[in-house]
Amino acid sequence: MKAAQLEKIVVAALEDIKGKDIEVINTAKLTPLFERLVIASGDSNRQVRSLARNVEDKVREAGGEILSTEGEDGGEWVLVDLGDVVVHIMQPAIRSYYNLEELWGGKGPERVRRAVSADA
Repeated sequence: MKAAQLEKIVVAALEDIKGKDIEVINTAKLTPLFERLVIASGDSNRQVRSLARNVEDKVREAGGEILSTEGEDGGEWVLVDLGDVVVHIMQPAIRSYYNLEELWGGKGPERVRRAVSADA
């Protein structure tokens, strides 16, 4: 499955259960390891884990493969590795502290999408 297809599935899965501040960053020119980085926020450990599970379920339903998932035990930051797309789902304080958008979006990568929060 191509990165663009995976991206659409991931964003839809996150939006389905009210993931917040969804951002997609094109990293194809920065690293050969993956093409897209998807970052989203969840308000609690439970929501972060639910968002990650929903992403996994929707990708599997579409015939995609989950390479690995990390961080489900704690639920503050869950990473779902889909190969060409890497998904980071974090609680707002963790997201603010690590600021992956600045790390990957500072110079070079083209931002693909910034979804508006449901609360905005």
